[in-house]
Amino acid sequence: MAADAVGGIPVTQLLARAREGDQRALDDAYAAIYQELKQVAHRQLRREHGPLETTALVHEAYLKLAGDRALAVNDRRHLLALSARAMRQVLVDDARARKADKRGGDEAPVPLTLLHEQLPSGQADAIDVLVVDELLECLQKIDPRMGQVLELRCFGGYDVEEIAVMLELPDYTVRRDLRKARALLAADTAP
Repeated sequence: MAADAVGGIPVTQLLARAREGDQRALDDAYAAIYQELKQVAHRQLRREHGPLETTALVHEAYLKLAGDRALAVNDRRHLLALSARAMRQVLVDDARARKADKRGGDEAPVPLTLLHEQLPSGQADAIDVLVVDELLECLQKIDPRMGQVLELRCFGGYDVEEIAVMLELPDYTVRRDLRKARALLAADTAP
């Protein structure tokens, strides 16, 4: 994992200052995890074929986070999870804009079984970011934690052990959530 401090100040302390309104502290906390976020963005963009580059994705995600005045980040793990969600939003917004340009913006609903075989379980193939986003929305309505686990896997590129640490869950719970998501997609039982 990346550095845990900037100028000798731990990320957790920087985030406490950010919660008190110190924008510079949020900047510093983000800088502390910047290289790790670039790795996350790079893994995600390997699957995408859009115009975004690694650095641009990390910076756009930061702008989303920094622009949220109600943002209250607890610790480094929470910042990484929120950054993965912000990257997801950036990728989804970009994909929607590209799709609207190509097809006039009309989108049909996606059947949940479409990505059953491609749900992360090893090597991820190219996955349509809009389809994954729609699936995550459905899964989060069924089980918010399962949706968060899948979001970190698909949009953060984190492995089971990393997700377990970030969410403070046992490895077996993360594995179970991923299997449960796969079963729901296979059965097409999500609302």
